[in-house]
Amino acid sequence: MAKPRWHHMLMQSQRHALKAVDEWNCSGGDYGDFLTHMHKAWHYLLHAEFHKDGVDYHYRDPKTGRHAIVDGEPKAWALEDCLKRRYPNSADPVRLNAELFVQLRNKVEHRYEHGLKVVTGGKAQALVFNFEHEMVSHFGPLYSLADRLRFPISLQQLTAAGRDELRAAAAKLPRRTRDLVARYEAVLDQEVLDDLQYDYRVRLVPIVGPKTDADLAINFVRLDELTEDERKIMTEAGRNGTVLVRDRQVEVADKGKLLPGKVVELVDSQVPFDFKIHHHTELWHRLGVRKPKGAAKPYDTDARYCVYSEAFGNYVYTDAWVKRIITEVGTPEKYRAFFGGEPQGQVVQLPGQSSGEHQVDNLAQKKSA
Repeated sequence: MAKPRWHHMLMQSQRHALKAVDEWNCSGGDYGDFLTHMHKAWHYLLHAEFHKDGVDYHYRDPKTGRHAIVDGEPKAWALEDCLKRRYPNSADPVRLNAELFVQLRNKVEHRYEHGLKVVTGGKAQALVFNFEHEMVSHFGPLYSLADRLRFPISLQQLTAAGRDELRAAAAKLPRRTRDLVARYEAVLDQEVLDDLQYDYRVRLVPIVGPKTDADLAINFVRLDELTEDERKIMTEAGRNGTVLVRDRQVEVADKGKLLPGKVVELVDSQVPFDFKIHHHTELWHRLGVRKPKGAAKPYDTDARYCVYSEAFGNYVYTDAWVKRIITEVGTPEKYRAFFGGEPQGQVVQLPGQSSGEHQVDNLAQKKSA
């Protein structure tokens, strides 16, 4: 059976993303090529999404209303316009991150590209992470690039001499290039600047203690999946130093786990619209959190969010899953983007009322209902 057109567009998107990462990780890689390939990767990805969802992503002549034609073909939206359609909130950190690299793509000077790579490293990491998340959340885990990417070895990150070299390279950037990033970020809220979807900075901490066959060389810890106390420790560690946290084993069956009904109840109490069990079902299915009921391998779950309880023959969920749901669909804009429809149970925003007041009023009405 022939694959749909969006699938082939997605394959092109993945090809460019992998080439971009290769350029970044290669010691002789070209930063300009990284920017070009990631630009194309995002471009193909969003076109594939629009094509799959039946969205017309071609320009139209304002006078005739017909498609604008270039070389005999309808002219497709540029990446900038795709980003605005996919992320209508102009303060979205994913959109702002991608738009920064659109600007940088047109400003690269090859003799200074190493310095630019140094000062934008965290933002480039976020660009790739955001791409992977967007692809998997829209098309499913089968399209993930995780099994084809590796953590690069870099002595520059591990030695004092290497750190000095990085600082020297960054200091050589011409003023107009430094100013581009500075001007871009000058108007951004601190909340965006601190968001990992805009700038993904990491601290490497060697892992010590017993090792199992399932251990990976690199383990990622998401702040939104930690308890308040753990998050405070890790956040302070990111600012000031390194902290080692040892796991504790507690012999309690399904400790801290939630049944689907409880998950729905917790999410519904924290979002400004109705959240029902069918929303929950679609979320775990599309995000690849667990297998459908009756699957041959019920234990094959994303253990961060869901585990299979052998004692009860059912799936149970974690607090991190509640947070993930709210992150994915917790606002009317995100709800529409994910589910493709209007959320129910909303309160109409009154003239002169801010969106924050609207959300508080809506939650208050839901609680009193």
